[in-house]
Amino acid sequence: MDVRLTYEDGTIRVAAGGGTPAGDALESLPPLPGVESDPRSGTGRAPAYRYAAIRRALEVAGVSVEDRVLDASDRAAEAVGLADGLATDYDLREYQREALDAWRDAGDRGVLELPTGAGKTVIAIRAMVELGVPTLVVVPTVDLLDQWQRELEAEFDVPIGRFGGGEQRREAITVSTYDSAYLKAEDVGDAFEFVVFDEVHHLGGEGYRDVARLLAAPARLGLTATFERPDGAHETVAELIGDRVYSLDADDLAGDHLAPYDIRRIEVELTPDERERYDEKQGTFVEYVRDAGITFTSGSDYRELVKRSGNDPAAREALLAKQDAREIMMNARRKIDRLESILDRHRDDRVIVFTAHTDLVYRLSERFLLPAITAETGARERREILERFREGTYGRVVAANVLDEGVDVPDANVAVVLSGSGSEREFTQRLGRVLRPKEDGGRAILYEVVSAETAEERVASRRR
Repeated sequence: MDVRLTYEDGTIRVAAGGGTPAGDALESLPPLPGVESDPRSGTGRAPAYRYAAIRRALEVAGVSVEDRVLDASDRAAEAVGLADGLATDYDLREYQREALDAWRDAGDRGVLELPTGAGKTVIAIRAMVELGVPTLVVVPTVDLLDQWQRELEAEFDVPIGRFGGGEQRREAITVSTYDSAYLKAEDVGDAFEFVVFDEVHHLGGEGYRDVARLLAAPARLGLTATFERPDGAHETVAELIGDRVYSLDADDLAGDHLAPYDIRRIEVELTPDERERYDEKQGTFVEYVRDAGITFTSGSDYRELVKRSGNDPAAREALLAKQDAREIMMNARRKIDRLESILDRHRDDRVIVFTAHTDLVYRLSERFLLPAITAETGARERREILERFREGTYGRVVAANVLDEGVDVPDANVAVVLSGSGSEREFTQRLGRVLRPKEDGGRAILYEVVSAETAEERVASRRR
């Protein structure tokens, strides 16, 4: 029996035996992943991401297939001569080659987990060269969109398309933000045979999952420094992209391919006034969750508390108290005093200061005359600050979260974390900002400044 596969609005249509009647035709086929009968069309349908698995199942069963999924005329025209324009001068390091080989051995599917500065982009570019097919690269931020576009234009002798940052231009090689890909995926789901998800942990977000579901691309590569998510959504990512097929951490590469580094945790005491306010607010929160029997053994416990706060004044008071306690410990006055001594000690180094709150960024910027980058900083100003930092005009910057991932700051060698979410991912990404190899072979240093006898101290201790 002949089977015809086509792409339609984010789905794969499976037509067997002329397409009617659906029940009889589909029942005569081997089990096909995700395919359900569509009585209206007399065919079967599956989410587009199932395409590769459906093809494999049909091939194993020896079924003759007319595959039209990736055969749209405009896509075929774009692909003509593509392979000739894809070349790179990059020589892969041994671990990069091992990572790429592991991905290829897994059927050109899966996630590579490598620390910031390990050259994940280089591996992806080499994969694009080896496959030589239309490719979509999906990234979380406009900064990364610009960065990838520059890198691909420098390497490849083909036009580079772009979805995001005010442009919607498709080419055989296209870079997109997650937001733009979410809006475009249904329309371009048959246009790419290979998709690269940079910072692939973002794909675990509920809305972004549809980007991967609606694309038919059989070859899928996820890149991240920290694959696992506290909410367990990395399991969904693995279903959509493939399992983690290769993993190294900073310790595996430090001293050879990344700078050797030290992590120094500094504890500061709250002032008497801060201590009194912190204990009061934290006590309100702890008392409520204890009486309510909330243990926070999973992410759903916190969501339950938020849900209760909608109609329970005591729950709302507890949440607000927790927020106040968090701001007190994160913005402790003596943290700023300690930062002053660190900046003085490293006056000749490249320093990035990380905080969780925009207000603190501006206070530090004013007190220490530091260039500031926050979510409020315009794209042009942000680029200028980073370029001046990169070339050495600026020796230090302070940022609220926006430099945690996806920004190329190659020459920083000192990071100071004054406050953050406490997540392992955030900490790893901030460490990665200073791990690129130094010309003088020097060590990188990350200072983690925490408020003693607070939840912040307990989180830092668990992470170690």
